[in-house]
Amino acid sequence: MRSATVAFAIGSALAASAAFAHHAPGTLGTVRITDRVTVGGVPLQPGVYEIRDTGEHPNALPGQSPDSRTWVEFVEDGKVVARDGAELVDAASRSVATRGQSSTAPLRVDRLKGNEFVRISTNRDGSRYLIYLPLIER
Repeated sequence: MRSATVAFAIGSALAASAAFAHHAPGTLGTVRITDRVTVGGVPLQPGVYEIRDTGEHPNALPGQSPDSRTWVEFVEDGKVVARDGAELVDAASRSVATRGQSSTAPLRVDRLKGNEFVRISTNRDGSRYLIYLPLIER
């Protein structure tokens, strides 16, 4: 019984470290945001921002894997100005429409239907990052 417990603990630790190592901290790229948006409750003016994956994962919602989301930072002139969560979609579960994209793609900004949100998306290390930002009405 004790050896089974030790084996389970070692296996769990290895699985957890592999999950968190999969999304190591790093720069996702630079993006031009042309509208006023809210990032993690902080109003952000139009401009050019570097987006970084912190490598940290917020608490998962029931039914989600622990690494289904990651914290991203919006950096302007070398200073973190806002932070929000990004959804991570694994390559194995991507839809057909996203299959042809490279493993590292430039950041893309899209206005979503109804003009209520902006979505920033990119691919990195086998995952697609999706960041949803509410637009601020003028």
